Amino acid sequence: MAKKTLTYTEIITSLQAKKFAPIYLLMGEEPYYIDLISDYIEKNILTEDEKMMNQVVRYGKDSDVGSIINEARRFPMMATHQVIIVKEAQMLDKIEQLEMYLQKPLETTILVINHKYKSADKRKKWVTLAEQCGVVFESNKLRDYQMPAMIEQMAREKGMQINEKAKAMLTDFVGTDLAQMAGVIDKLRIILPKDNNQITPEIIELNIGISKDFNAFELTNALIRRDALTANRIVHYFSQNEKEHPIQATLAVLFNFFSNLMCFHFLPNQQDDYVAKELKIHSFFVKDYKYAAKAYNKTQVFKIISLLREYDAKSKGIKNSSASGGELLKELVYKIMH
Repeated sequence: MAKKTLTYTEIITSLQAKKFAPIYLLMGEEPYYIDLISDYIEKNILTEDEKMMNQVVRYGKDSDVGSIINEARRFPMMATHQVIIVKEAQMLDKIEQLEMYLQKPLETTILVINHKYKSADKRKKWVTLAEQCGVVFESNKLRDYQMPAMIEQMAREKGMQINEKAKAMLTDFVGTDLAQMAGVIDKLRIILPKDNNQITPEIIELNIGISKDFNAFELTNALIRRDALTANRIVHYFSQNEKEHPIQATLAVLFNFFSNLMCFHFLPNQQDDYVAKELKIHSFFVKDYKYAAKAYNKTQVFKIISLLREYDAKSKGIKNSSASGGELLKELVYKIMH
């Protein structure tokens, strides 16, 4: 029986060691790792000659369960295994009928089910059977606070290093889309000269088009310092470039910070390691929360969080008929700082 709760790295390591499971159910909201595992299987399990007779790729919308089961029950021809990959399996009609095959899958078939953008219902019998005889991998969307560590890992895997401000800039710019983030990291790897492996804010500004001075990270810093001049300059820049800096993205960054700041106020221990663990942030940023806690007391933070909710609603047209995102952000920043 195959191991059930494998990580992406463990699955790839197992595949490289030619330890195959008869079924790989790859599911979840985040498609990045699902695609990586599926692509690895598609490209590496069989030789090019073996693929001609023993590898099939199907798409859920254009397939039916009966045909997939019939293909899975065939034996490989002049190869040890056959590979069947079902992409976009969330669109496969009557997918639960796979349980007929999963009750007794062939060891010589590697059946890959890519159930992207949402997880399959774990209460269904076919999912339970997949867990019993193969590998079930669930790929969840990352939260904003998890992205800096992920960016650092992506950069390290490409032989690069990245500092904290640069990670914050990329998180602000890209968000939690791992595929897009991987594309940005790849672009930076190509751009960097061979004798330099450091991703800095200046490199990002020059090559990706993200300003190192005008971004949500710097706006948050300005609010922490109660630097009205810098905050207003950044907000003005945002208002002139609303397509690249939509108010909703800025509000999300501010809400995340001030929500954490409220939690910080109630922590029983404010040692750096403890704060980093409880707030799920890098220890580099603990100093910002300590500084902000002196600038904004609990009552003020509560008011700011209420303002952020109010202006998020206004940005979506609730009790707002004409103000632009830039105008709303100017109002919000004024109210936060006064």
